Amino acid sequence: QVQLVESGGGLVQAGGSLRLSCAASGRTFSSYGMGWFRQAPGKEREFVAAISWSVGFTSYSDSVKGRFSISRDLAKNTVFLQMNSLKPEDTAVYYCAARRFYGSSWTRDLIDYWGQGTQVTVSS
Repeated sequence: QVQLVESGGGLVQAGGSLRLSCAASGRTFSSYGMGWFRQAPGKEREFVAAISWSVGFTSYSDSVKGRFSISRDLAKNTVFLQMNSLKPEDTAVYYCAARRFYGSSWTRDLIDYWGQGTQVTVSS
C-alpha cells in the first residue's frame, strides 16, 4: 500500500498563492500517477490536477488551468501543487490522490489511495 502525507494549506487573501505538498511512501510503480482533488462543503470531490510519476505528463481541470501548476520531486517521492491567483471559489479541502497507472482522465472511482486532506481558505 501507499501512504500519502500532506502539508501546506491555510488562509490566504484572494489573488494570493499557496503551495501544497504530498509525500508518498510505501510501494510505488513506474506508471504511478499522483494528483489533487478538492471538496467544498455540500459538494462532490472534484479533480484538480494530476501528473505521471515517471514521465511528468500533466493534466488540469478547466477551472484551475493557467493558475495552478503540479510538479514532482522524484528523489523525495513528493508531488506539489502551486496555486496562484487564488479565488474565493477555490476554498475547499484539498486531497492528495494516487493511482497505480496514470491516465489523462481522473475520476474518484479510479483513485487507489487518498491523503488526509488540507484545508485551503481564500478570503475576499
